[in-house]
Amino acid sequence: MTINFDAAAVTKLTPHLAPDKRLLLTFEDGVGPYSQHAMIHMQVQFTINVIAADAPADDYDVDIESNLGPVGIKGYSQEDLDPHLSMRYNTTLGVFTLSGDGGDIDDNVGFIDFTES
Repeated sequence: MTINFDAAAVTKLTPHLAPDKRLLLTFEDGVGPYSQHAMIHMQVQFTINVIAADAPADDYDVDIESNLGPVGIKGYSQEDLDPHLSMRYNTTLGVFTLSGDGGDIDDNVGFIDFTES
């Protein structure tokens, strides 16, 4: 499984990344410290998270390769993902869109940098 961030997504995320940080793609199911809420409807929802490299991330047991380095995911979230993923950032709307081989997976991916105060 791989994920490719488009140029706009790279531009948006790069200022938040450093060797002492880790990138996550969180399936918003209420499990783990970085999930903001449980799913209460039938929509699949994801969030891009930046955490400290030494922050607890036991639920993120799979890394997928990307052009921004490894991205941690909850292994069981693979069932909602495709082998070839892309993350686009719409600069006009200020939203990320996660797509796969079958089309859009989440057209409003959130972003939270947990390393910022």
